[in-house]
Amino acid sequence: PAKYFDTKTTEPISFFLSGLEELLAWQPNSNDEFNVSAVPLAKRQPPLQSRRPRTLVCHDMRGGYLEDKFIQGSATRNPYVFYHWRYIDIFVYFSHHTVTIPPVVWTNAAHRNSVPVLGTFITEWTDGEKLCEAFLAGGEEAYGAVAEQLARIAQHYRFDGWLVNIENTLSAAAVGNLPLFLRELTARVHSAVPGGLVIWYDSVLKNGTLKWQNELNDENRIFFDACDGLFTNYNWKEEQLERSQRLAGSRQNDVYVGVDVFARGDVIGGGFDTNKSLRLIRQYGLSAAIFAPGWVYEHLGKENFLQNENRFWGLLADYLPTHSISTLPLTTSFCLGMGTSTFLDGKDEDSGPWYDLSAQDIQPLYPEYQGTLSTSCCLQDAWCGGSSLQLQGTIPAGEESVAVRLFSLQIPAPPKLFLTLLYKLEGPQSDDLTVALEVTTWDSGFCFEGNPTSLPEPNGRYHPRFLPAPPPGLAKLLAACHRGSQGWTSRCYELELQDCSLRDLSVIVSRQQPSPEETSFTCLLGEVRVLDTASVAASPPQVYSVEASQLWWQ
Repeated sequence: PAKYFDTKTTEPISFFLSGLEELLAWQPNSNDEFNVSAVPLAKRQPPLQSRRPRTLVCHDMRGGYLEDKFIQGSATRNPYVFYHWRYIDIFVYFSHHTVTIPPVVWTNAAHRNSVPVLGTFITEWTDGEKLCEAFLAGGEEAYGAVAEQLARIAQHYRFDGWLVNIENTLSAAAVGNLPLFLRELTARVHSAVPGGLVIWYDSVLKNGTLKWQNELNDENRIFFDACDGLFTNYNWKEEQLERSQRLAGSRQNDVYVGVDVFARGDVIGGGFDTNKSLRLIRQYGLSAAIFAPGWVYEHLGKENFLQNENRFWGLLADYLPTHSISTLPLTTSFCLGMGTSTFLDGKDEDSGPWYDLSAQDIQPLYPEYQGTLSTSCCLQDAWCGGSSLQLQGTIPAGEESVAVRLFSLQIPAPPKLFLTLLYKLEGPQSDDLTVALEVTTWDSGFCFEGNPTSLPEPNGRYHPRFLPAPPPGLAKLLAACHRGSQGWTSRCYELELQDCSLRDLSVIVSRQQPSPEETSFTCLLGEVRVLDTASVAASPPQVYSVEASQLWWQ
């Protein structure tokens, strides 16, 4: 069927639902199994519900379902990718179809990086009025059926909830039932999807008029009270932030103040001035909803996209609280889910463009220190996948090393850790430099290195012990320890800790000899792994009764 498979290639594709009939008739079927997310939502610290301002990204690009609809990837040159997951809390996939089911590649990439994904339920124009009249004015049975279907769809495809956007006027009967519908939908999503969310877009008022308020106020509060949050329109002024904060009270983090990166209408700042809007929003302790950050790609073009994307998010980083990884193993090759070639063990196995967000790896922080360090993605060379992480910077005169923080962690440390690192130094001074991993721990009077003769490290910094060869039981898994090839250097480490909690994982680039002059460096990171020795040594569970369906032999 053309809904589930591309008519030209027969490949499985992601899809949306149009109209009320199609929504109410929806049932899971064997053709849509490709659309079920295969990646559970990774745990994070602090949890999403903790009391601090959040950041939502609403992705709206040229109507949606572009190359990202190809579930098994496509040969797209210069595609749009998003990878600053550590800096955001919620991802919404937006389109103007009645029921936007997020393409599964987005759900997979976001979940791997601890970010929940919402679809969109939208009604607009005259058709929207008719649709709302049919299900809202129809009473409890009618709106209950819609709520049930939306919750079932999120549960079946394994995404995390809905943005609800009613962009048309409502009759008195319809608007009277709207808060009840929102309550019902929110309750059903919460029970069907662990950590599920329903967020309301600032549009209709409690009397049924369509009038954007750009704030939380008494006209729209009834909807805010019925769900998990309000996403405001974009044309707000500072006094509206103050009023929203006052009215929301203890729920101020559930107000997501809209920021249109395209800066349409009368706004404080979009584009590379989006930080001006965020600075004000955070002054009032409110959450932010960044709408259409694909501006970087659509407006500035595909050519320097990765450079411009790093600049855009780098300017916002001060206003974006990050979240930490809270489970092991941590393993990543930094792949963006795209490439100009496909690399395996450092070799270019297959040149040609590709795009598949499901193949995106866990993404690091992207630290920028003006003038001394930049972190970016390198498509020209990689260990595995489509890209490596490029660190470029200088070791200042008189200093021995520079540390680059890759991941923030909040993980109780197992008694013994193995760490692996694959890197490649480039440039004239590479022979004078060494690269190693550093682990820091959260302050605790009890935490010390497992070797009884060692003293507690100052400020909880540990340099794992270098292992020239992997321990016997792990030789197969850690074959990479001594296998560097294609110019990549491979390193294996061990660290024993007692009563500690892991805090940061950094890479240290050091000079062999101190120098009165600064030394510049370029280092590619191909892979980093942090493994709990006990669980690595345990034999994996047996897999039984595997079934394969939808096979196409070629």
